[in-house]
Amino acid sequence: MANKEKRYEDNSPGKFYVDNECISCDACVLAAPDHFAMNEDAGHAFVKKQPSTPNEEDACREALEACPVEAIGNDG
Repeated sequence: MANKEKRYEDNSPGKFYVDNECISCDACVLAAPDHFAMNEDAGHAFVKKQPSTPNEEDACREALEACPVEAIGNDG
């Protein structure tokens, strides 16, 4: 389970976030490319854009469920 205390600072402010358990697998970017991106220099994913519609919210939830190490959190 993701820990908001360990979330990366490059996450866009809002309810979805990626924490320091990320293994840079790209699953979230593949599931929701409009909302997740990779920080190639640091080797982790982050939320680049919070969802603003129900469909976007569904895509972010799909990314959360696809994460093999549960590094994506939802505080909403």
